[in-house]
Amino acid sequence: MKNKVKLKNIEESQEKISTGLSGLAGEYFVAAELSRKGYMASIMLRNTKGIDILAANSTATATAAIQVKTNQGAQKSWILNKKCEDFVESNFFYVFVNLETDSKYPDFHIVPAEIVAKFIREDYQGWLDTPGKKGQKRNDTTMRKFHDRDNLYLGRWDLLLLDQNPI
Repeated sequence: MKNKVKLKNIEESQEKISTGLSGLAGEYFVAAELSRKGYMASIMLRNTKGIDILAANSTATATAAIQVKTNQGAQKSWILNKKCEDFVESNFFYVFVNLETDSKYPDFHIVPAEIVAKFIREDYQGWLDTPGKKGQKRNDTTMRKFHDRDNLYLGRWDLLLLDQNPI
């Protein structure tokens, strides 16, 4: 077989998969986990602005709009942009997914959008106010980062409030 291609799994290669594939994998892992917990989860089309998954309880009396951000490796930080500072709807959440490079099940960090917005705004301002390596003023950028180093939001599916009925 001249054209035989050897496929490696992540464990063998210890290489990261592409950003596009890891993002899709993160979305499917989140939808699967929501379904496993008894919720309805629908992955949205690519042209749905800011929402990757729409989740609801079994009676559709509580819903959550979810944006999924996925990283690979051991870090507990995810890249966002400046627009995320202003998107703070009460039923909007981020699920930050950490895909390890081994076969371990991913970690899920579930965070309300208003907490993410406040965190990235304050974290970015702190970075901007700190001089660079050579003491220079830092340049403004649209890139932001969210960190959950203390695992405050690890596995916090309860924050989606899907088990509560609206008032």
